[in-house]
Amino acid sequence: MATKRTVMHSSKGKKLYAVRDASGQFKDIQQYSRAHAQDIKRGTTATEKTAKKRTARKAAKKTTAKKTAARKAPSKKPATKRPGVKRGVRKAAAKKPAAKKR
Repeated sequence: MATKRTVMHSSKGKKLYAVRDASGQFKDIQQYSRAHAQDIKRGTTATEKTAKKRTARKAAKKTTAKKTAARKAPSKKPATKRPGVKRGVRKAAAKKPAAKKR
């Protein structure tokens, strides 16, 4: 089980971790920066478990996405051309010259 560490500051202003024993006496004092760096390097079993769960979830999502994509893929009909219908072509109206103001 992990021991509880109290964050303290030294007289010089450095951040420290202090570990106490059952009677409340200081058992170990570490610099926060060094202890924190070691914590990150080591990792924890909790983070490893969540990483495994996350990868399992991603794999499950991919398989369900493939299944739904396979089901949803409808066959597309080719566009049929209708004779005599022109789209986007408009006849330009004859513009009248603007009347001059007197």
